[in-house]
Amino acid sequence: MFSDFNLRLSIIIAVYNRKEELKELLNSLASQTDKDFEVIVVDDGSTNKLEVIALEYLDKLDIKYFYQKNTGAGYARNMGVSKSSGNYLIFLDSDCISPKNYIYNVKKELKVNFVDAFGGADSASSDFNNLQKAISYSMTSYLTTGGIRGNKKAVSRFQPRSFNMGISKIAFNTIGGFSELRIGEDPDLSLCLWENNFETRFFPSCTVYHKRRTSLLKFSKQVYKFGIARPILNQRHPKFKKLTFWFPSIFLIYTVISILLLLFVLFYYIFNSKFSLFSILCLFPFISLILYCVVLFVDSSNKNKSLKIGYLSLITTFTQFFSYGFGFLQSYFALNILKRKAEKSFPSHYY
Repeated sequence: MFSDFNLRLSIIIAVYNRKEELKELLNSLASQTDKDFEVIVVDDGSTNKLEVIALEYLDKLDIKYFYQKNTGAGYARNMGVSKSSGNYLIFLDSDCISPKNYIYNVKKELKVNFVDAFGGADSASSDFNNLQKAISYSMTSYLTTGGIRGNKKAVSRFQPRSFNMGISKIAFNTIGGFSELRIGEDPDLSLCLWENNFETRFFPSCTVYHKRRTSLLKFSKQVYKFGIARPILNQRHPKFKKLTFWFPSIFLIYTVISILLLLFVLFYYIFNSKFSLFSILCLFPFISLILYCVVLFVDSSNKNKSLKIGYLSLITTFTQFFSYGFGFLQSYFALNILKRKAEKSFPSHYY
């Protein structure tokens, strides 16, 4: 365990092109109540180098800037770690904003109960647009993901994610840092930690504001890639497979079946001018789906104080489940039915 004297934090930011978002993140770090940390910015091959942005903060932060050819976030973070001087690392995504007490709360958690690695939650800031708030709800709500991304009571063992993750340099170097995975590299790192008997913990007071994707199409593509990554992770770490990983795919299949049964009932009525008991029973799956939508709408509208966000949350939730679920099924079929190698089936998921 580190003492107050020798706990030294290094914040690693891997960034590609996101100039304005990097500014917002650095502004939030410059406004921390505890300023005893260093910042390592790794420009992962941006088309217009971001050095000028980092240089603006030389008088506000202990900041260092490095540029490399585009290799992906995981390898960029590895490079950042090699340039860091701290003994405890924090990874923040460039589209995140840290509240002013973030560093203070991290240090407080580590000093009270040290852990090899931690993860914090993400949420939407009040100034985010409605779609970003809806996406945040879909990704973090207990009704959609079981709250596993931001609720310590929802999981028995928390998997830190790279948008808001901390890890001791000793643990990081022991497992060799981020792997060759381009997508799913953060849960892969967490599972490697567990396999090497390192402990992880959720820090409830260390939330960041996460902008995520700015359009439904980008969001859909992102979670689709996450869905593909999960069966790959299951192969790499079979000990940690869970039935819950199937839930989005099951939801996708259930929705399709519900709609087909609804169409069957409608056609049955058109040709027979009446409903049979069997046809009425066939409506139950669709009715249950509608009820779920009503609960989602009410919950999101209440939490976000907006009916529009409640409506958008329905769209983002179905986008999330369908995209992730389809990606999962595609990957599972390729790896487990066709017995193909992941590197050949999904080369874009690897460096």
